[in-house]
Amino acid sequence: METAKTNNYLNIVVPEIWDGLSIEQLLKEFWKLPRKMIHQYRMDKSIHINGQPIPFSTKLATGDTLSISVFTEKEYGVLPTPIDIEILFEDEHLLIVNKPANLATHPNDTSDTYTLANAVAHHLQKKGEIAKVQHIHRLDKDTTGAILFAKHSLSGVLLDQMLEGRKIKRTYTALVHGKLAQQKGTIHKKIGRDRHHPTRRRVSPSGQDAITHYEVIHYNEKTKISQIYCRLDTGRTHQIRVHLSSIGHPLVGDVLYGGKPIVHRQALHAKFLSFIHPITLKKVEIEAPYLDKPAIFEG
Repeated sequence: METAKTNNYLNIVVPEIWDGLSIEQLLKEFWKLPRKMIHQYRMDKSIHINGQPIPFSTKLATGDTLSISVFTEKEYGVLPTPIDIEILFEDEHLLIVNKPANLATHPNDTSDTYTLANAVAHHLQKKGEIAKVQHIHRLDKDTTGAILFAKHSLSGVLLDQMLEGRKIKRTYTALVHGKLAQQKGTIHKKIGRDRHHPTRRRVSPSGQDAITHYEVIHYNEKTKISQIYCRLDTGRTHQIRVHLSSIGHPLVGDVLYGGKPIVHRQALHAKFLSFIHPITLKKVEIEAPYLDKPAIFEG
Protein backbone atom coordinates (compact mmCIF):
# COMPACT_ATOMS: atom_id res chain seq x y z
CA MET A 1 0.00 0.00 0.00
CA GLU A 2 1.43 3.39 -0.98
CA THR A 3 0.81 5.92 1.80
CA ALA A 4 2.07 9.35 2.86
CA LYS A 5 1.37 11.96 5.53
CA THR A 6 0.51 15.56 4.62
CA ASN A 7 -0.29 17.80 7.59
CA ASN A 8 -3.25 16.12 9.32
CA TYR A 9 -4.04 13.85 6.39
CA LEU A 10 -3.17 10.26 5.66
CA ASN A 11 -2.92 9.92 1.86
CA ILE A 12 -3.45 6.47 0.37
CA VAL A 13 -3.06 5.63 -3.31
CA VAL A 14 -6.13 3.48 -3.94
CA PRO A 15 -5.03 -0.14 -4.64
CA GLU A 16 -6.76 -2.47 -7.11
CA ILE A 17 -8.53 -4.36 -4.32
CA TRP A 18 -10.48 -1.18 -3.48
CA ASP A 19 -11.41 -0.36 -7.06
CA GLY A 20 -15.18 0.12 -7.37
CA LEU A 21 -15.80 0.30 -3.63
CA SER A 22 -17.67 3.35 -2.40
CA ILE A 23 -16.14 5.25 0.51
CA GLU A 24 -19.07 4.02 2.61
CA GLN A 25 -18.24 0.40 1.73
CA LEU A 26 -14.55 0.90 2.48
CA LEU A 27 -15.27 2.31 5.93
CA LYS A 28 -18.20 0.07 6.86
CA GLU A 29 -17.48 -3.27 5.17
CA PHE A 30 -13.74 -3.40 4.47
CA TRP A 31 -12.42 -1.64 7.57
CA LYS A 32 -15.54 -2.34 9.68
CA LEU A 33 -15.25 0.98 11.48
CA PRO A 34 -17.75 1.89 14.24
CA ARG A 35 -20.83 3.80 13.09
CA LYS A 36 -19.97 6.73 15.35
CA MET A 37 -16.54 7.05 13.75
CA ILE A 38 -17.96 6.92 10.21
CA HIS A 39 -20.56 9.52 11.16
CA GLN A 40 -17.85 11.82 12.53
CA TYR A 41 -15.80 11.50 9.32
CA ARG A 42 -18.92 12.42 7.34
CA MET A 43 -19.86 15.40 9.52
CA ASP A 44 -16.31 16.77 9.59
CA LYS A 45 -15.82 16.23 5.83
CA SER A 46 -12.64 14.43 6.85
CA ILE A 47 -12.32 12.30 3.71
CA HIS A 48 -11.25 13.59 0.29
CA ILE A 49 -10.56 12.04 -3.09
CA ASN A 50 -7.87 13.74 -5.16
CA GLY A 51 -8.00 16.74 -2.84
CA GLN A 52 -11.78 17.26 -2.94
CA PRO A 53 -14.38 16.43 -0.25
CA ILE A 54 -16.95 14.12 -1.82
CA PRO A 55 -20.12 12.14 -0.92
CA PHE A 56 -19.53 8.77 0.73
CA SER A 57 -21.42 7.12 -2.14
CA THR A 58 -18.52 8.03 -4.48
CA LYS A 59 -16.73 4.97 -5.84
CA LEU A 60 -12.97 4.64 -5.60
CA ALA A 61 -10.81 4.04 -8.66
CA THR A 62 -7.34 2.48 -8.70
CA GLY A 63 -4.71 5.21 -8.55
CA ASP A 64 -6.95 7.82 -6.88
CA THR A 65 -5.53 9.53 -3.82
CA LEU A 66 -7.75 8.94 -0.80
CA SER A 67 -7.07 11.42 2.02
CA ILE A 68 -8.34 10.92 5.58
CA SER A 69 -7.83 13.40 8.41
CA VAL A 70 -6.45 11.10 11.12
CA PHE A 71 -3.48 13.01 12.55
CA THR A 72 -5.52 15.45 14.60
CA GLU A 73 -3.93 16.44 17.90
CA LYS A 74 -5.46 14.78 20.95
CA GLU A 75 -4.29 15.06 24.54
CA TYR A 76 -2.05 12.20 25.70
CA GLY A 77 -4.58 11.08 28.28
CA VAL A 78 -1.75 10.58 30.80
CA LEU A 79 0.94 12.83 32.22
CA PRO A 80 4.22 12.56 30.25
CA THR A 81 6.90 11.18 32.58
CA PRO A 82 10.61 10.92 31.67
CA ILE A 83 11.21 7.16 31.89
CA ASP A 84 13.82 5.45 29.73
CA ILE A 85 12.20 3.00 27.28
CA GLU A 86 13.39 1.11 24.22
CA ILE A 87 11.38 1.72 21.04
CA LEU A 88 11.43 -1.40 18.84
CA PHE A 89 9.37 0.01 15.95
CA GLU A 90 7.66 3.29 15.16
CA ASP A 91 5.96 5.05 12.27
CA GLU A 92 3.14 7.60 11.95
CA HIS A 93 0.51 5.03 12.92
CA LEU A 94 1.84 2.87 15.72
CA LEU A 95 4.78 2.10 17.94
CA ILE A 96 6.12 -0.96 19.75
CA VAL A 97 7.91 -0.62 23.07
CA ASN A 98 10.11 -3.08 24.98
CA LYS A 99 8.58 -2.86 28.46
CA PRO A 100 10.96 -3.24 31.41
CA ALA A 101 10.05 -5.06 34.62
CA ASN A 102 8.44 -3.30 37.60
CA LEU A 103 6.45 -0.99 35.35
CA ALA A 104 2.67 -1.19 34.86
CA THR A 105 1.34 -0.84 31.32
CA HIS A 106 -1.02 2.03 32.20
CA PRO A 107 -2.18 4.00 35.27
CA ASN A 108 -4.99 2.69 37.45
CA ASP A 109 -5.84 6.23 38.56
CA THR A 110 -4.78 9.82 37.85
CA SER A 111 -2.28 9.86 40.72
CA ASP A 112 -0.27 7.05 39.08
CA THR A 113 2.25 8.68 36.74
CA TYR A 114 5.00 6.05 36.65
CA THR A 115 3.79 3.62 33.96
CA LEU A 116 4.69 2.62 30.43
CA ALA A 117 1.88 4.80 29.08
CA ASN A 118 3.38 7.83 30.82
CA ALA A 119 6.77 6.97 29.31
CA VAL A 120 5.24 6.70 25.83
CA ALA A 121 3.56 10.09 26.29
CA HIS A 122 6.94 11.60 27.17
CA HIS A 123 8.53 9.96 24.13
CA LEU A 124 5.87 11.49 21.87
CA GLN A 125 6.20 14.86 23.61
CA LYS A 126 9.95 14.92 22.94
CA LYS A 127 9.22 14.35 19.25
CA GLY A 128 6.67 17.16 19.19
CA GLU A 129 3.76 14.78 18.62
CA ILE A 130 0.47 15.18 20.47
CA ALA A 131 -1.52 11.98 20.28
CA LYS A 132 -3.64 9.98 22.70
CA VAL A 133 -1.67 7.07 24.15
CA GLN A 134 -3.57 3.88 23.20
CA HIS A 135 -2.20 0.50 24.29
CA ILE A 136 -3.56 -2.36 22.17
CA HIS A 137 -2.71 -5.07 24.69
CA ARG A 138 -1.11 -5.22 28.13
CA LEU A 139 1.58 -7.02 30.08
CA ASP A 140 1.69 -7.64 33.82
CA LYS A 141 3.79 -5.20 35.83
CA ASP A 142 6.68 -7.67 36.21
CA THR A 143 6.48 -9.14 32.70
CA THR A 144 8.88 -7.68 30.15
CA GLY A 145 8.77 -7.41 26.36
CA ALA A 146 6.94 -6.05 23.34
CA ILE A 147 3.78 -3.95 23.74
CA LEU A 148 1.91 -2.37 20.82
CA PHE A 149 0.49 1.18 20.91
CA ALA A 150 -1.66 2.99 18.34
CA LYS A 151 -0.93 6.65 17.54
CA HIS A 152 -4.31 7.67 16.09
CA SER A 153 -7.92 6.48 16.27
CA LEU A 154 -8.02 4.74 12.87
CA SER A 155 -4.99 2.57 13.54
CA GLY A 156 -6.32 1.97 17.06
CA VAL A 157 -9.66 0.61 15.81
CA LEU A 158 -8.00 -1.56 13.15
CA LEU A 159 -5.40 -2.96 15.57
CA ASP A 160 -8.10 -3.72 18.15
CA GLN A 161 -9.99 -5.67 15.49
CA MET A 162 -6.84 -7.55 14.52
CA LEU A 163 -6.14 -8.49 18.13
CA GLU A 164 -9.73 -9.68 18.57
CA GLY A 165 -9.47 -11.66 15.34
CA ARG A 166 -6.17 -13.27 16.44
CA LYS A 167 -4.28 -11.60 13.60
CA ILE A 168 -1.58 -10.23 15.90
CA LYS A 169 0.76 -13.08 16.81
CA ARG A 170 2.33 -12.78 20.26
CA THR A 171 4.98 -15.26 21.36
CA TYR A 172 6.33 -15.30 24.91
CA THR A 173 9.23 -17.15 26.45
CA ALA A 174 9.05 -18.39 30.04
CA LEU A 175 11.00 -20.43 32.55
CA VAL A 176 8.92 -23.03 34.39
CA HIS A 177 9.65 -25.53 37.12
CA GLY A 178 9.96 -29.17 36.10
CA LYS A 179 10.08 -31.18 32.92
CA LEU A 180 6.91 -31.05 30.83
CA ALA A 181 5.55 -34.41 29.71
CA GLN A 182 5.04 -33.23 26.11
CA GLN A 183 7.39 -31.22 23.89
CA LYS A 184 4.40 -29.31 22.52
CA GLY A 185 0.91 -28.88 23.86
CA THR A 186 -2.19 -26.73 24.25
CA ILE A 187 -3.82 -25.69 27.51
CA HIS A 188 -7.50 -24.90 27.03
CA LYS A 189 -8.97 -23.98 30.40
CA LYS A 190 -11.30 -21.15 31.37
CA ILE A 191 -9.90 -18.48 33.69
CA GLY A 192 -11.83 -16.48 36.28
CA ARG A 193 -11.23 -14.38 39.39
CA ASP A 194 -10.20 -16.01 42.66
CA ARG A 195 -12.79 -14.77 45.13
CA HIS A 196 -10.36 -15.42 48.00
CA HIS A 197 -7.62 -13.16 46.61
CA PRO A 198 -7.96 -9.61 45.15
CA THR A 199 -5.44 -9.98 42.31
CA ARG A 200 -5.14 -13.71 41.77
CA ARG A 201 -6.86 -15.57 38.93
CA ARG A 202 -7.69 -19.28 38.75
CA VAL A 203 -8.93 -21.96 36.41
CA SER A 204 -12.71 -21.86 36.69
CA PRO A 205 -15.57 -23.52 34.74
CA SER A 206 -17.46 -20.22 34.91
CA GLY A 207 -14.51 -18.13 33.76
CA GLN A 208 -13.56 -16.73 30.35
CA ASP A 209 -12.31 -19.01 27.60
CA ALA A 210 -8.50 -19.13 27.46
CA ILE A 211 -6.13 -21.01 25.14
CA THR A 212 -2.34 -21.21 25.49
CA HIS A 213 -0.05 -23.13 23.12
CA TYR A 214 3.42 -24.04 24.41
CA GLU A 215 6.63 -25.59 23.10
CA VAL A 216 9.63 -26.66 25.15
CA ILE A 217 12.88 -25.23 23.76
CA HIS A 218 15.30 -26.30 26.52
CA TYR A 219 15.36 -28.35 29.72
CA ASN A 220 18.09 -27.97 32.33
CA GLU A 221 18.55 -31.32 34.09
CA LYS A 222 20.60 -29.73 36.86
CA THR A 223 18.11 -27.00 37.84
CA LYS A 224 14.97 -28.92 36.77
CA ILE A 225 13.84 -25.83 34.86
CA SER A 226 12.34 -25.78 31.35
CA GLN A 227 12.42 -22.83 28.97
CA ILE A 228 9.36 -22.70 26.76
CA TYR A 229 7.68 -20.59 24.09
CA CYS A 230 4.01 -19.71 24.58
CA ARG A 231 1.55 -18.38 22.01
CA LEU A 232 -1.83 -17.03 23.07
CA ASP A 233 -5.13 -17.37 21.25
CA THR A 234 -6.74 -15.26 23.99
CA GLY A 235 -5.46 -12.52 26.28
CA ARG A 236 -6.80 -13.15 29.78
CA THR A 237 -5.23 -11.58 32.85
CA HIS A 238 -2.33 -13.76 34.11
CA GLN A 239 -3.21 -16.34 31.43
CA ILE A 240 0.21 -17.95 30.96
CA ARG A 241 0.91 -17.86 34.69
CA VAL A 242 -2.41 -19.50 35.60
CA HIS A 243 -2.32 -22.08 32.81
CA LEU A 244 1.23 -23.29 33.47
CA SER A 245 0.61 -23.42 37.21
CA SER A 246 -2.57 -25.44 36.59
CA ILE A 247 -0.59 -28.25 34.95
CA GLY A 248 2.01 -28.34 37.73
CA HIS A 249 4.68 -26.16 36.09
CA PRO A 250 4.50 -22.67 37.64
CA LEU A 251 6.73 -19.92 36.32
CA VAL A 252 10.07 -19.49 38.03
CA GLY A 253 9.88 -16.48 40.35
CA ASP A 254 6.06 -16.37 40.27
CA VAL A 255 5.32 -16.81 43.97
CA LEU A 256 1.65 -15.86 43.48
CA TYR A 257 1.09 -19.05 41.50
CA GLY A 258 3.49 -21.45 43.21
CA GLY A 259 6.82 -20.57 41.65
CA LYS A 260 10.02 -20.42 43.70
CA PRO A 261 11.68 -16.99 44.19
CA ILE A 262 14.89 -18.00 42.42
CA VAL A 263 14.76 -14.77 40.40
CA HIS A 264 13.36 -11.33 41.31
CA ARG A 265 10.20 -11.57 39.15
CA GLN A 266 8.11 -14.08 37.22
CA ALA A 267 10.29 -15.34 34.36
CA LEU A 268 8.07 -14.25 31.47
CA HIS A 269 9.05 -12.13 28.46
CA ALA A 270 7.00 -11.12 25.40
CA LYS A 271 9.71 -11.96 22.88
CA PHE A 272 8.10 -11.87 19.42
CA LEU A 273 5.31 -9.76 17.90
CA SER A 274 4.22 -10.10 14.28
CA PHE A 275 1.28 -8.80 12.23
CA ILE A 276 0.32 -7.18 8.94
CA HIS A 277 0.41 -3.40 9.35
CA PRO A 278 -3.23 -2.21 9.24
CA ILE A 279 -2.44 0.87 7.11
CA THR A 280 0.58 0.01 4.93
CA LEU A 281 -0.25 -3.75 4.77
CA LYS A 282 3.46 -4.54 5.22
CA LYS A 283 4.59 -7.39 7.48
CA VAL A 284 5.87 -6.21 10.86
CA GLU A 285 8.04 -8.70 12.76
CA ILE A 286 9.64 -7.63 16.02
CA GLU A 287 11.92 -9.42 18.49
CA ALA A 288 12.25 -7.79 21.90
CA PRO A 289 15.71 -8.14 23.50
CA TYR A 290 15.93 -9.30 27.11
CA LEU A 291 16.32 -6.46 29.60
CA ASP A 292 17.19 -8.18 32.88
CA LYS A 293 20.48 -7.52 34.64
CA PRO A 294 21.63 -10.01 35.73
CA ALA A 295 20.09 -12.05 32.91
CA ILE A 296 17.21 -14.42 33.61
CA PHE A 297 16.91 -15.99 30.15
CA GLU A 298 19.42 -17.46 27.74
CA GLY A 299 19.22 -17.28 23.93
